[in-house]
Amino acid sequence: MSREASEAAVRGFLEAYYDTSQALSVKKSAQQVLQAVNGWLHSQTRQSPFRYEEKDRGYVCTFSALVLKSSAAHVFHVGDTRVYRLRDGALEQLTQDHRLVVSAGKSYLSRALGVESRLDLDYQAHHLERGDVFVLATDGIYEYASSRYIINAVQDHAGDLDAAARRIVAEAHERGSPDNLTVQIVRVDQLPDAEARDVQHRLAELPFPPALAPRAEIDGYRILRELHVSARSQVWLAQDGDSPVPVVVKTLSTELRADPKQVDRFLLEDWITQRIDSAHVVRRCDSGRRKTYLYNVTEYIEGQTLAQWMIDNPRPDLETVRRIVEQIARGLTAFHRLEMLHQDLRPANLMIDRTGTVKVIDLGSTRVAGIDESRGFEDTQLLGTVQYMAPEYFTGEYVSPRSDLFSLGVIAYQLLSGRLPYGAEVGRARTREAQRRLVYQSVLDDKREIPRWIDEVLRKATQVDPSRRYAEPSEFAHALRHPDAAWLQRTRPPLLERNPARFWQVVSIVLFIALMIAIAN
Repeated sequence: MSREASEAAVRGFLEAYYDTSQALSVKKSAQQVLQAVNGWLHSQTRQSPFRYEEKDRGYVCTFSALVLKSSAAHVFHVGDTRVYRLRDGALEQLTQDHRLVVSAGKSYLSRALGVESRLDLDYQAHHLERGDVFVLATDGIYEYASSRYIINAVQDHAGDLDAAARRIVAEAHERGSPDNLTVQIVRVDQLPDAEARDVQHRLAELPFPPALAPRAEIDGYRILRELHVSARSQVWLAQDGDSPVPVVVKTLSTELRADPKQVDRFLLEDWITQRIDSAHVVRRCDSGRRKTYLYNVTEYIEGQTLAQWMIDNPRPDLETVRRIVEQIARGLTAFHRLEMLHQDLRPANLMIDRTGTVKVIDLGSTRVAGIDESRGFEDTQLLGTVQYMAPEYFTGEYVSPRSDLFSLGVIAYQLLSGRLPYGAEVGRARTREAQRRLVYQSVLDDKREIPRWIDEVLRKATQVDPSRRYAEPSEFAHALRHPDAAWLQRTRPPLLERNPARFWQVVSIVLFIALMIAIAN
């Protein structure tokens, strides 16, 4: 059974890993695949005669994988195989054996693929250096071939690592190893340079388009009119050939075309729209024709930005706000499932079309975990809009989907009050100490009838500490409709406010009883 499990695990990992989205980090891609493989193996054991045997019997196997991407080595491990790194003549064991020793002659795997329905997988990431050698070996190898022997074999056969592996296997066999003998050796000869990791070099090298104007044509698109101009881009309404459906053509601002980082972000925006499929995120349009210039094409959303909608509707009812927030939450979820952060969620980057559908637009500030990983660094530039950015951006701390959730909480707060929960103070608080002094301003006032528990929901969504916010946008949207029982109890008005007549009746009874007791004494 273990042999079948091992073959299924390796085959399943190799086949499925490369089908995962490029937007995902190596860690998430591998974990998703291995969780699925583990579930299949566990179900096979549950259907076999071994379901009542010891945990490590049945469709169970150890698993170690080494994924090299950009300048990092990603190690995934469960079981008692090992991954070593040979650097500067020293052999370092990177993995930990998951084997429980019961007695001198008895032990079993405490963790392995297929043992439990849920996989507990070890993960590490290590910075690569040129000349690094990685050795993956089963227990039949490392228990019989010493570390010094492995080092010598690799060094003696530096030009033929297959020969080194055969020599190590032969050593273990000669020393009486009764187990399966498997060893793999990988050497890092070259590392990609910084330029090779930039998105613009991987996607396309196209010239920028000439200055556009109404009635101009570019690759079959006829420009109709200008929609929007910002410091970062120019946005045009266009018609694709004879099609009656209009599209949007977006070009990079002339002032930014000499900046490689801005070009990188512009190309990345098009890459992102190809991979997100949601009714609440702007859709990429592709004519199928070959591009001769650098520009992006997306659907035209006939409607208005949420910023304009808020001006036209300064006092929306709670149900309308809920519907808007729920749609934005669905759009954000599409980003987060691919390990993307929008980072610039604000009313001006949200469109409401004529059917009332809300869509997230302008993906130029989006952070993609898989792309950052390929570059070997994370872009720490502040790209959002200060009034809506989460506090952790300003202190350079770890950002997560909860950072986008903060922005969504601010938007919901503003829809209901026309104000911001912390005023303009968040962007000024650039230290943890300053952030601890931020004071949430209740959304409740005399202008609108808003349930008290809604204020508690908004307070939690916009907490300065990310760990105290909701974990998912959908959780926040759900909370706007379903009050927490504890909050209801805490925010319940006193009896005097709820029922004055009953309050005075109770007071009268208490006073009467007190009087009778006094008379009796």
